[in-house]
Amino acid sequence: MGDEETAVRRPRRSPRGGRSAQPAVEAPPPCGACKSLRRKCVKGCVFAPHFGSEQGAARFAAVHKVFGASNVSKQLMAVPTARRGEAVATVCYEAQARLSDPVYGCVSTILALQQQVAALHAELSMVQMQLLNTRLVAESAARGSHVLHALQPAYSNNSSASNKLADFSSLHFGGPAAAPRPSGPILRCQPCHADDGDEGDSQDPSAFIDEVFSRKQ
Repeated sequence: MGDEETAVRRPRRSPRGGRSAQPAVEAPPPCGACKSLRRKCVKGCVFAPHFGSEQGAARFAAVHKVFGASNVSKQLMAVPTARRGEAVATVCYEAQARLSDPVYGCVSTILALQQQVAALHAELSMVQMQLLNTRLVAESAARGSHVLHALQPAYSNNSSASNKLADFSSLHFGGPAAAPRPSGPILRCQPCHADDGDEGDSQDPSAFIDEVFSRKQ
């Protein structure tokens, strides 16, 4: 019985003479790029921070098909770490555009955006022109109202002065009234001319006196 108890108390050893083996630590799942490439994802993989294990495989498949994994890896290594996220987003967008349009790729999208920008610039210029015209009309209307208000007191002063002048001219002072002018035609008196013989006698005063005395007798 004592030998059996000591056998139970002693820890079991491994077949090689060591103690019991500990469970092995599981390795992290590979990133989407390494999963798409079917390779082991090593520590410090340049694709791991940007291509997750779930959706990263599909994104990296398009990138690898268009640009190639080695080329993308070299480009990311040349980019600073703080800006690698933007570079990965750009590469993924260009790859998807190239797969959607193998001829033009992202150029068609760029042209469409440029046309949209040009149309918006034209619309903005038209709105600015309409706004400028509206401001000019408002300024001219305000200026005309100011001029009208400035001229209105001067016109009232002139009208009052003319009324006063008319009242002053209608007053009669104490002098004699002017004789009314005849409305009809003016007749001028012409001297009566006697005959030639009488005219010659009337011009002699002595003959005229003798004739008067002879008529009285």
